[in-house]
Amino acid sequence: MKTAISLSDSLYEKAESTARYMGISRSKLFVNALEEYIVKHNGDMITQKLNEVYEKINSEEFAKDLDIGIVSLRELTKNDAW
Repeated sequence: MKTAISLSDSLYEKAESTARYMGISRSKLFVNALEEYIVKHNGDMITQKLNEVYEKINSEEFAKDLDIGIVSLRELTKNDAW
């Protein structure tokens, strides 16, 4: 698919010289850069979605389980020498 974008002259020149240095076309440089950008921000979006899910969870529902876990851990480690 072809698309058109607007760039400042300075950014265009930097892209041009970078592509030349790397021995790739300007189009390939833009594709590589966009792929890296998307990968980076997909991680951010996943984190945001997980945060939204965890915000909806009522932590009071899990307080009893957490307490049981702590008690079990203390029981398992009571004779350990630290």
